[in-house]
Amino acid sequence: MTPADYDYLRKFLKERSGLDLSADKQYLVESRLLPLARKASLSGIPDLVLKIRNGDGRLATDVVEAMTTNETFFYRDKIPFDHLRGTILPGLIQARAARKSLRIWSAASSTGQEPYSIAMCVKEMGAALAGWRIEIVATDLSQEVLEKSKVGIYSQFEVQRGLPIQHLMKYFTQVGEVWQLNADIRAMVQFRQLNLLQDFSHLGTFDVIFCRNVLIYFDQSTKAVIFERMAKGMEVDGTLLLGAAESVVGITDAFRPVTDRRGLYQLNPARSGRPMGGLMPQPIKVAAAR
Repeated sequence: MTPADYDYLRKFLKERSGLDLSADKQYLVESRLLPLARKASLSGIPDLVLKIRNGDGRLATDVVEAMTTNETFFYRDKIPFDHLRGTILPGLIQARAARKSLRIWSAASSTGQEPYSIAMCVKEMGAALAGWRIEIVATDLSQEVLEKSKVGIYSQFEVQRGLPIQHLMKYFTQVGEVWQLNADIRAMVQFRQLNLLQDFSHLGTFDVIFCRNVLIYFDQSTKAVIFERMAKGMEVDGTLLLGAAESVVGITDAFRPVTDRRGLYQLNPARSGRPMGGLMPQPIKVAAAR
């Protein structure tokens, strides 16, 4: 791959997906795109770049999907889901008692483990949410991973990563050597294709937004724009959950960290102009997720 080809791919990927590759990541691009070039019966990455330049839309989509990291697993990092069960959902049950509805967004849902983990957390609330309307919207750039998500079939390796054995037995059915999530949990999640670089106001307003381990691949200005859009699409007392290595600090003042709750952020009342009141109830003790 020539320096010119790499420079083109860097710009193309940033424009299409927000992926911000540094100058020293050429090895990563080669490792992911060479198999794709061979699959397309091309001699190498220069030919692949040429076809994209000439308007091959299908190949362009394949390149973006090949470069998008889809690493995920059930109850990833554990702590955010402990917060969801022990603090966020109990607080929202109090705050939304009159309307009895909640909307939760998994903004980079990959192969479905995150939104399905959210769905199982909601299911575990039992009678406390009986009769409520719960919407869980899961979005991802890749149509391929969304199709896998909808089916809800996972390998033995995938269900062993983070999923408590009691949840495997309760919410999954073994089908040969794989496991399928039960239909009632699958039905709780709506999967939609979405590019975070584009306007997402049509999704509506959410009480909880999970946007974890995706913005780390974007540059600071792109992160700032996305945070601003998310702030506009969040209820005044809603909660944003980021990945362990992510933060809004130094990027935007639309959100502020929640004290003593790592990875949790809420709207900054100084920015919103709306009174926040009591943000969350005192946390209750929760069982370990693993």
